[in-house]
Amino acid sequence: MTELKGKHVAAMFISGFGIIIAVNLTLAWNAVQTFPGLEVKNSYVASQSFDADRAAQLALEWDVRAFIQADQLVLEILKDGDPVQPIITSAVFSRATSVSVDQTPDFKFDGAVFSAPVQAGLGNWNLRIVAKADNGTTFRQRIIVEVVQ
Repeated sequence: MTELKGKHVAAMFISGFGIIIAVNLTLAWNAVQTFPGLEVKNSYVASQSFDADRAAQLALEWDVRAFIQADQLVLEILKDGDPVQPIITSAVFSRATSVSVDQTPDFKFDGAVFSAPVQAGLGNWNLRIVAKADNGTTFRQRIIVEVVQ
């Protein structure tokens, strides 16, 4: 057995801290690369009309839900139990923490619900929609879609 010397202890410290630093740098790089970005460009400007926009959206009295059914993303928008068919101006189906699997569903309305083919793995997904009501009100919502088997 060899004698433990200062150079051996130094090598152990350098190796140990080298591994820790390498792991931290890898995790930090992955966090920055998968960050989806900002919600709005200027939060101050967005806040100026927030209360009025929210009140107008709540006045629509829509009940909105989304779910996966046979590889189809189904979006149901109801008012007083009856289907509503707004104009969907944008929709993004994505994971909460990454933009690498973002999908833009092409919704079709069948008289009761909107549906679009998507590829969704297990877990939580976000559906972010922007729709225009018949009266011109803009409706924005993030809907959590849980995919289970």
